[in-house]
Amino acid sequence: MDNSPTALFDSYEQDFRQIIDSIRLKLDGEGKDERGGTIICTEQRRAALRRVEMELDEADEMISQMEIEIQGIPQSIKPQYQNRLKTAKGDLVRFKKLSKDLHSQVSRAELLSSGRVGTPTSDEPYGPTSDRTRLLAGTATLDDGTRRLQESQRIALETEDQGAEILMNLRTQREQIENSRDTLRTADTAIDRASGTLKKMIRRMYQQRVVTAAIIVVLVLVIAIILWEKVFR
Repeated sequence: MDNSPTALFDSYEQDFRQIIDSIRLKLDGEGKDERGGTIICTEQRRAALRRVEMELDEADEMISQMEIEIQGIPQSIKPQYQNRLKTAKGDLVRFKKLSKDLHSQVSRAELLSSGRVGTPTSDEPYGPTSDRTRLLAGTATLDDGTRRLQESQRIALETEDQGAEILMNLRTQREQIENSRDTLRTADTAIDRASGTLKKMIRRMYQQRVVTAAIIVVLVLVIAIILWEKVFR
Protein backbone atom coordinates (compact mmCIF):
# COMPACT_ATOMS: atom_id res chain seq x y z
CA MET A 1 0.00 0.00 0.00
CA ASP A 2 1.32 3.43 -1.01
CA ASN A 3 1.71 5.60 2.11
CA SER A 4 2.91 8.73 0.29
CA PRO A 5 1.08 11.99 1.19
CA THR A 6 -0.27 12.27 -2.37
CA ALA A 7 -1.49 8.68 -2.78
CA LEU A 8 -5.13 9.33 -1.84
CA PHE A 9 -5.27 12.53 -3.89
CA ASP A 10 -3.95 10.67 -6.95
CA SER A 11 -6.49 7.88 -6.40
CA TYR A 12 -9.42 10.30 -6.12
CA GLU A 13 -8.21 12.20 -9.17
CA GLN A 14 -8.01 8.97 -11.18
CA ASP A 15 -11.57 8.06 -10.17
CA PHE A 16 -12.68 11.58 -11.09
CA ARG A 17 -11.13 11.31 -14.55
CA GLN A 18 -12.83 7.97 -15.16
CA ILE A 19 -16.20 9.45 -14.20
CA ILE A 20 -15.61 12.50 -16.42
CA ASP A 21 -14.71 10.27 -19.38
CA SER A 22 -17.93 8.31 -18.84
CA ILE A 23 -19.94 11.57 -18.68
CA ARG A 24 -18.28 12.82 -21.87
CA LEU A 25 -19.18 9.63 -23.73
CA LYS A 26 -22.80 9.81 -22.57
CA LEU A 27 -23.23 13.47 -23.47
CA ASP A 28 -21.60 12.95 -26.87
CA GLY A 29 -23.22 9.64 -27.76
CA GLU A 30 -26.46 9.00 -25.83
CA GLY A 31 -29.68 10.05 -27.52
CA LYS A 32 -28.20 10.19 -31.04
CA ASP A 33 -28.28 7.70 -33.91
CA GLU A 34 -25.18 6.15 -35.46
CA ARG A 35 -24.76 9.12 -37.79
CA GLY A 36 -24.76 11.38 -34.73
CA GLY A 37 -27.34 13.82 -36.06
CA THR A 38 -30.93 12.73 -35.30
CA ILE A 39 -32.53 12.47 -31.88
CA ILE A 40 -33.84 8.93 -31.36
CA CYS A 41 -36.17 9.44 -28.42
CA THR A 42 -36.66 12.13 -25.84
CA GLU A 43 -37.17 9.53 -23.11
CA GLN A 44 -33.85 7.90 -23.99
CA ARG A 45 -32.13 11.25 -23.73
CA ARG A 46 -33.75 11.87 -20.35
CA ALA A 47 -32.56 8.47 -19.11
CA ALA A 48 -29.05 9.24 -20.34
CA LEU A 49 -29.12 12.65 -18.66
CA ARG A 50 -30.30 11.08 -15.39
CA ARG A 51 -27.28 8.77 -15.48
CA VAL A 52 -25.11 11.79 -16.20
CA GLU A 53 -26.57 13.60 -13.17
CA MET A 54 -25.71 10.67 -10.90
CA GLU A 55 -22.16 10.57 -12.24
CA LEU A 56 -21.84 14.33 -11.81
CA ASP A 57 -22.75 13.86 -8.13
CA GLU A 58 -20.04 11.20 -7.85
CA ALA A 59 -17.53 13.52 -9.54
CA ASP A 60 -18.53 16.28 -7.12
CA GLU A 61 -17.83 13.92 -4.21
CA MET A 62 -14.39 13.12 -5.68
CA ILE A 63 -13.64 16.87 -5.82
CA SER A 64 -14.60 17.20 -2.15
CA GLN A 65 -12.28 14.33 -1.20
CA MET A 66 -9.44 15.89 -3.23
CA GLU A 67 -9.96 19.20 -1.40
CA ILE A 68 -9.62 17.38 1.91
CA GLU A 69 -6.51 15.41 0.91
CA ILE A 70 -4.70 18.44 -0.54
CA GLN A 71 -4.52 19.94 2.95
CA GLY A 72 -2.03 17.26 3.98
CA ILE A 73 0.27 17.55 0.94
CA PRO A 74 3.71 19.10 1.64
CA GLN A 75 4.09 22.75 0.69
CA SER A 76 6.98 21.97 -1.68
CA ILE A 77 4.70 20.12 -4.12
CA LYS A 78 1.34 21.54 -3.11
CA PRO A 79 1.05 24.21 -5.92
CA GLN A 80 1.04 21.63 -8.73
CA TYR A 81 -1.70 19.66 -6.97
CA GLN A 82 -3.68 22.85 -6.46
CA ASN A 83 -3.49 23.45 -10.23
CA ARG A 84 -4.69 19.90 -10.89
CA LEU A 85 -7.59 20.43 -8.48
CA LYS A 86 -8.46 23.71 -10.19
CA THR A 87 -8.48 21.98 -13.60
CA ALA A 88 -10.73 19.22 -12.24
CA LYS A 89 -13.16 21.80 -10.84
CA GLY A 90 -13.24 23.57 -14.21
CA ASP A 91 -14.06 20.31 -16.01
CA LEU A 92 -16.84 19.57 -13.52
CA VAL A 93 -18.39 23.02 -13.95
CA ARG A 94 -18.21 22.72 -17.74
CA PHE A 95 -19.95 19.35 -17.83
CA LYS A 96 -22.57 20.51 -15.32
CA LYS A 97 -23.39 23.43 -17.61
CA LEU A 98 -23.52 21.14 -20.65
CA SER A 99 -25.83 18.74 -18.81
CA LYS A 100 -28.10 21.61 -17.75
CA ASP A 101 -28.25 22.92 -21.33
CA LEU A 102 -29.20 19.47 -22.63
CA HIS A 103 -31.90 19.20 -19.94
CA SER A 104 -33.33 22.51 -21.15
CA GLN A 105 -33.25 21.35 -24.77
CA VAL A 106 -35.07 18.12 -23.95
CA SER A 107 -37.70 19.96 -21.89
CA ARG A 108 -38.31 22.49 -24.66
CA ALA A 109 -38.57 19.69 -27.22
CA GLU A 110 -41.18 17.96 -25.06
CA LEU A 111 -43.15 21.17 -24.70
CA LEU A 112 -43.05 21.81 -28.41
CA SER A 113 -44.04 18.24 -29.31
CA SER A 114 -46.91 18.16 -26.78
CA GLY A 115 -48.09 21.73 -27.36
CA ARG A 116 -48.61 21.73 -31.12
CA VAL A 117 -51.87 19.83 -31.32
CA GLY A 118 -53.78 22.07 -33.72
CA THR A 119 -52.95 22.71 -37.37
CA PRO A 120 -51.38 26.11 -38.12
CA THR A 121 -53.39 28.49 -40.30
CA SER A 122 -52.64 31.78 -41.97
CA ASP A 123 -54.44 33.57 -39.11
CA GLU A 124 -52.77 31.50 -36.41
CA PRO A 125 -49.39 30.40 -37.85
CA TYR A 126 -48.32 28.82 -34.54
CA GLY A 127 -51.48 26.78 -33.94
CA PRO A 128 -54.49 27.43 -31.68
CA THR A 129 -54.29 30.14 -29.07
CA SER A 130 -54.73 27.66 -26.21
CA ASP A 131 -51.71 25.69 -27.44
CA ARG A 132 -49.59 28.85 -27.59
CA THR A 133 -50.72 29.71 -24.09
CA ARG A 134 -49.76 26.30 -22.78
CA LEU A 135 -46.43 26.53 -24.53
CA LEU A 136 -45.69 29.95 -23.03
CA ALA A 137 -46.78 28.74 -19.59
CA GLY A 138 -44.59 25.68 -19.94
CA THR A 139 -41.62 27.82 -20.99
CA ALA A 140 -42.16 30.11 -18.00
CA THR A 141 -42.29 27.08 -15.70
CA LEU A 142 -39.10 25.75 -17.25
CA ASP A 143 -37.35 29.09 -16.77
CA ASP A 144 -38.51 29.19 -13.15
CA GLY A 145 -37.21 25.65 -12.61
CA THR A 146 -33.90 26.65 -14.17
CA ARG A 147 -33.59 29.61 -11.82
CA ARG A 148 -34.37 27.39 -8.85
CA LEU A 149 -31.77 24.88 -10.01
CA GLN A 150 -29.17 27.62 -10.31
CA GLU A 151 -30.05 28.87 -6.82
CA SER A 152 -29.75 25.32 -5.45
CA GLN A 153 -26.34 24.95 -7.10
CA ARG A 154 -25.23 28.26 -5.61
CA ILE A 155 -26.33 27.16 -2.13
CA ALA A 156 -24.61 23.81 -2.61
CA LEU A 157 -21.35 25.54 -3.58
CA GLU A 158 -21.57 27.84 -0.56
CA THR A 159 -22.21 24.85 1.69
CA GLU A 160 -19.25 23.06 0.13
CA ASP A 161 -17.00 26.07 0.77
CA GLN A 162 -18.20 26.26 4.37
CA GLY A 163 -17.56 22.55 4.83
CA ALA A 164 -14.03 22.90 3.45
CA GLU A 165 -13.41 25.84 5.81
CA ILE A 166 -14.69 23.81 8.77
CA LEU A 167 -12.39 20.94 7.82
CA MET A 168 -9.44 23.33 7.66
CA ASN A 169 -10.33 24.70 11.10
CA LEU A 170 -10.59 21.19 12.49
CA ARG A 171 -7.20 20.32 11.01
CA THR A 172 -5.70 23.45 12.60
CA GLN A 173 -7.24 22.57 15.97
CA ARG A 174 -5.90 19.04 15.70
CA GLU A 175 -2.41 20.40 15.06
CA GLN A 176 -2.76 22.68 18.09
CA ILE A 177 -3.84 19.73 20.23
CA GLU A 178 -0.89 17.69 18.98
CA ASN A 179 1.45 20.59 19.80
CA SER A 180 -0.09 20.79 23.29
CA ARG A 181 0.50 17.06 23.74
CA ASP A 182 4.13 17.50 22.75
CA THR A 183 4.45 20.35 25.27
CA LEU A 184 2.92 18.19 27.99
CA ARG A 185 5.30 15.35 27.17
CA THR A 186 8.23 17.76 27.41
CA ALA A 187 6.92 19.07 30.74
CA ASP A 188 6.51 15.50 32.04
CA THR A 189 10.09 14.73 31.04
CA ALA A 190 11.33 17.86 32.80
CA ILE A 191 9.33 16.97 35.94
CA ASP A 192 10.78 13.46 35.93
CA ARG A 193 14.29 14.87 35.66
CA ALA A 194 13.64 17.36 38.47
CA SER A 195 12.20 14.58 40.64
CA GLY A 196 15.29 12.46 40.02
CA THR A 197 17.53 15.39 40.92
CA LEU A 198 15.63 16.00 44.16
CA LYS A 199 15.89 12.33 45.10
CA LYS A 200 19.65 12.46 44.54
CA MET A 201 19.93 15.61 46.67
CA ILE A 202 17.91 14.00 49.50
CA ARG A 203 20.05 10.88 49.29
CA ARG A 204 23.24 12.96 49.54
CA MET A 205 21.79 14.91 52.45
CA TYR A 206 21.18 11.70 54.37
CA GLN A 207 24.67 10.52 53.52
CA GLN A 208 26.13 13.78 54.81
CA ARG A 209 24.12 13.45 58.02
CA VAL A 210 25.48 9.95 58.57
CA VAL A 211 29.03 11.13 57.93
CA THR A 212 28.55 14.08 60.30
CA ALA A 213 27.14 11.81 63.00
CA ALA A 214 30.06 9.43 62.59
CA ILE A 215 32.55 12.31 62.92
CA ILE A 216 30.77 13.53 66.07
CA VAL A 217 30.87 10.03 67.57
CA VAL A 218 34.57 9.71 66.75
CA LEU A 219 35.29 13.12 68.30
CA VAL A 220 33.34 12.20 71.44
CA LEU A 221 35.28 8.97 71.74
CA VAL A 222 38.58 10.75 71.28
CA ILE A 223 37.67 13.33 73.92
CA ALA A 224 36.53 10.58 76.29
CA ILE A 225 39.79 8.70 75.82
CA ILE A 226 41.83 11.86 76.43
CA LEU A 227 39.89 12.67 79.62
CA TRP A 228 40.21 9.11 80.88
CA GLU A 229 43.95 9.15 80.37
CA LYS A 230 44.28 12.49 82.21
CA VAL A 231 42.08 11.41 85.09
CA PHE A 232 43.52 7.96 85.72
CA ARG A 233 47.21 8.63 85.09
